[in-house]
Amino acid sequence: MLTGCSDGGDDGKKPDGKGSTSPSAAPTKASPTTPDPTTASPPPTALPFVPDPKRAPKTEADARRIALAVVAGPDAWGPDYVKRTPHLSDPAYWPVLGADCSWGTGTRPATVLYSVTAYSEIPADGALGNLRVAATVTVHRTEADADWEMAGTLEEALRCPDQKLRDGERISDLISLGNPFGVAGNFTAHDSLGERGTYLNDAVKGKQFYGWYQSRIGQVTVATVVKGAPGYSEQEGSGTVGTATAQVQALVTMLHRAEDELEVQS
Repeated sequence: MLTGCSDGGDDGKKPDGKGSTSPSAAPTKASPTTPDPTTASPPPTALPFVPDPKRAPKTEADARRIALAVVAGPDAWGPDYVKRTPHLSDPAYWPVLGADCSWGTGTRPATVLYSVTAYSEIPADGALGNLRVAATVTVHRTEADADWEMAGTLEEALRCPDQKLRDGERISDLISLGNPFGVAGNFTAHDSLGERGTYLNDAVKGKQFYGWYQSRIGQVTVATVVKGAPGYSEQEGSGTVGTATAQVQALVTMLHRAEDELEVQS
């Protein structure tokens, strides 16, 4: 599980950013060939990165420092994105998917040292609606704990393809897909998955897209979520602005930052 925000914000699934080296700003419009980290063709070699056991976080303070250093703010998404208010989630908040497929508040598991979500957006402008995105970092006690989170995320979509985020807001037709290369067969992470579905908000006309990407480096999981808005689509199209490039960019930015925090020091 990733963490979300206790203020009742509306950036993610579960319900706001689940708690299942910063690049230069890049355009937020996606090309038709934007890579999907869960479906790209197999890389020539597996990810060579091996975390340094001596740098593995063991306390909440260590995990908090790493999470805040890794989490992607608007600079990682693109030049049009700005911080939302509040920008960071309450670390004590932990969303839980109930038996009725509705998201509620739970208690952060003992297997999680720290988790934080950063909320960003592109404000509404003319025909373009308010596009809200989020990035989440969760630092687990062990790699095995992080693996269980990845598995749990896949299971949630299978168990509940239709989910209530809060009153007046839900996602439907949700599907999840693990990276077909398997653990140790990825190029940018030790494991990756994605979710797609339809986002419905009583305050927003029509159906919008929903996308969630999640990856693991060692005992750290990172995720990015986009809930669509009028005038946007995952890929750039006729009269729409694509979001896939920005979403992948924010995810990979966090993976690189996590490597910087966990790698062997020369």
